[in-house]
Amino acid sequence: MDIMKKIVSYILISCVLLFTIVAILGIWEIIDLKNVLMNTIFSLIVIFAASAIILFIYTVFMKDSDQPNP
Repeated sequence: MDIMKKIVSYILISCVLLFTIVAILGIWEIIDLKNVLMNTIFSLIVIFAASAIILFIYTVFMKDSDQPNP
């Protein structure tokens, strides 16, 4: 479980760095932020929906099989 925490923390750190770079490039008007922000928001919504479905499947189907039968 400790390895999973490290992986998730590295992913979050890389996401923060990526969003920071995009924001800085948008502030300096190197890239057009309208399209980037909308695509980012839609991508995050899709990732959130997919993770919610995976969490639902895990809690309903996987957790029941982990508990011992009385």
